[in-house]
Amino acid sequence: MDNGASSYRRFLNGDDEGIAEIVRDFKDGLILYLNGYVKNIYTAEELAEDTFFRLMVKRPKFLGKSSFKSWLYSIGRNVAVDRIRHDHKMSDTPIEDMETYLSDEYDLERSYIKEERKIEVRRALDKLPLDYRQVLWLIYFEGFSNAEASVIMKKNERQIRNLLYRAKQSLKNELEKEGFFYEEF
Repeated sequence: MDNGASSYRRFLNGDDEGIAEIVRDFKDGLILYLNGYVKNIYTAEELAEDTFFRLMVKRPKFLGKSSFKSWLYSIGRNVAVDRIRHDHKMSDTPIEDMETYLSDEYDLERSYIKEERKIEVRRALDKLPLDYRQVLWLIYFEGFSNAEASVIMKKNERQIRNLLYRAKQSLKNELEKEGFFYEEF
């Protein structure tokens, strides 16, 4: 069992420190994953809070069919989908606030992704379709396996392999447009 699973089990047995460990260990990565989904860092933070709240209140069963992290991200994705379904209207953000939003998002990304090249890749990812962004983020930035990504994205492994191939090609093309050549693709 990984640390998240053991922390969650401790929480279910009455040790509140277990949920604190889960929040501490998974909060930043979950926020960035959800930000790629909703394209708003503040909404992503709220969705992450809602995800942890769902763990505390509903106490879903972790069956161990995947890693704890992929299970948690899957819950986060479901929370985001639920929010998107219920929020059909877009909120208007004053132009003065956009600079603050962008700088906060950049600071969070910069602290999480320390190398300048990874920031350029992140920007190129934002230009890709949602499924491409998700599969690349889950596998390369979060370190999930294809099987774990398939659980989170609710696709089979073959679909993930195909999606990953197309996403890598699309990202490579996007990076080349920007004059950036990354040998690992």
